[in-house]
Amino acid sequence: MSDVDSLDIELLDRYLSEHIESFHGLKSAEKFSGGQSNPTFKLSAASGEYVLRRQPPGKLLKSAHAVDREYRVYKALENTDVPTPKMYHLCEDREVIGSMFYVMEYCEGRIFWDAALPKLASNEERTHAYSQMGKVLAAIHSVDV
Repeated sequence: MSDVDSLDIELLDRYLSEHIESFHGLKSAEKFSGGQSNPTFKLSAASGEYVLRRQPPGKLLKSAHAVDREYRVYKALENTDVPTPKMYHLCEDREVIGSMFYVMEYCEGRIFWDAALPKLASNEERTHAYSQMGKVLAAIHSVDV
C-alpha cells in the first residue's frame, strides 16, 4: 500500500492487535490536515484512540522523515518531567503499510499555529500558555542525557 492519505484498516487492525497489548477493533484512520511532513493519522478503535505517524512512502534520504528517531526520543523522555504521549509501538518493517511508522497515545489538546496566540481571548490566557511553554522548555533542558 503506498497511498499516503489512507491506510488499510483491516491489515492495520490485525498487525496492531498482535503488537500492542489490549489494542483491538480498529474502526477508522483519519489523516490530520496540516502539520509536518510525516503523514499523521488519528486511529479510532474499540480499545481507544491512538495516533499513527508514518514516513511518506517511496525512496527517502537516509536521515529524512526519521519516525524511528522521533519514537526513540519520545520513549527516552517517558520517565522525565517532559510531558509526552505514551509510546505503544515502532514498526520498522516497511512491508506492513509501505513505510516505517509508530503508534502513540492520542492526547486531546489545542494547536496554535500563530505564536501570538490570537485565538486566546485574554492576556491572562496567553500568559498562562507562555508560562506552561516555559515550564516544558525548562523540563527539556533539565533532562540528563
